[in-house]
Amino acid sequence: ARSMASSFAPPKLADFILTEKLGSGTYATVYKAYRKTDSREAVAVKVVSKKSLNKASMENLLTEIEILKTVRHPHIVQLKDFQWDSENIYLILEWCSGGDLSRFIRSRRILPERVARCFLQQMACALKFLHEKNISHLDLKPQNILLSGTVLKLADFGFAQYMSPWDEKSVLRGSPLYMAPEMVCRRQYDARVDLWSVGVILYETLFGRAPFASRSYAELEEKIRSDKPIELPAGARVSRDCRDLLLRLLDRDPGSRISFDEFFLHPFVDLEHMPSAESLGKAVSLVLRAVQKDQEGEQAAALSLYCSALEHFVPAIHYETDRQRKEALRQKVNQYVSRAEELKALVASDNKISFEKAKSSRDVLREMSRDQPRLLAALEVAAAAVAKVTAISALLIMAVVSGTLL
Repeated sequence: ARSMASSFAPPKLADFILTEKLGSGTYATVYKAYRKTDSREAVAVKVVSKKSLNKASMENLLTEIEILKTVRHPHIVQLKDFQWDSENIYLILEWCSGGDLSRFIRSRRILPERVARCFLQQMACALKFLHEKNISHLDLKPQNILLSGTVLKLADFGFAQYMSPWDEKSVLRGSPLYMAPEMVCRRQYDARVDLWSVGVILYETLFGRAPFASRSYAELEEKIRSDKPIELPAGARVSRDCRDLLLRLLDRDPGSRISFDEFFLHPFVDLEHMPSAESLGKAVSLVLRAVQKDQEGEQAAALSLYCSALEHFVPAIHYETDRQRKEALRQKVNQYVSRAEELKALVASDNKISFEKAKSSRDVLREMSRDQPRLLAALEVAAAAVAKVTAISALLIMAVVSGTLL
């Protein structure tokens, strides 16, 4: 009985205490563990059985681990260390308390477009970093994307690079639900398979299922091998930019699929305005220039700069986790919004000029106002307060009055 119990016990490592088993796949079992120091730092330990790897993939895996040890990015799970013994290779990874994206989607069924977009931006940010280093993931799926609070982190990347999706007996490893058709159909494939997978993940976050979701493997294979273009579910309510990106990512032909450069620059991805540590710095820099132009009496230039600053202040507020700092930021932004309103009215009455920049802020302001129960009341107050201003002004006031600059 003792030997049977010990075979199910977690492996022993010199510096870590392995506790609960978190999950297992074809190659590995993942455990939660604690460092044997006063800090009791929580980590995840991925135990890769040497028996599951052939000599070539073993060498490649070790080479890749060496590369990954140098990778540091806020949206990539950090590889802290690796060790090995006669039976296993142990990857010591950053601990992510929020579980994986698959579980998150299942618990909510579908995600609002703004939440799906926020996750997409973080994925795109990590992929841009990897793409610049010429690293492909080749196994992107919600189970390989971990959450730490609202921060998304890619995991398990790079290892798939050296492993064919087919084993020696021509059996497909893993789920073909997220694999590009050219990969499943054994055609020539390259890094663009990651873009297909991003499309499948975005589709699943918005609609609760993958585009090839099937009742049987035969049905799944038929859908993958079909030439029929991917369509969004009937009655899908998504923005024009979101729809455009989805259909361009989910193009069966890798030759006409959206390219990495086009993806990073796509308006729905909009990496320029994703919430990040840099958002506040960009906003402050622009608002200082706006204030200077304002003092110099250049109202049109000041208005344009205030609007640009607001497009960075909103993600800065989203990014801030400290409640007091978030509230202080919100109050400061309210002041800039009020001044932008005054300038808008002045510029409109003086020059009768429509500023394209002000118009482009409309989407930002929708994000600022969000879907809150108090929105209707706020709208009425805003309408009374600014009877003579344009739609952009109404949205600005609405955001301020409803106090929803979250």
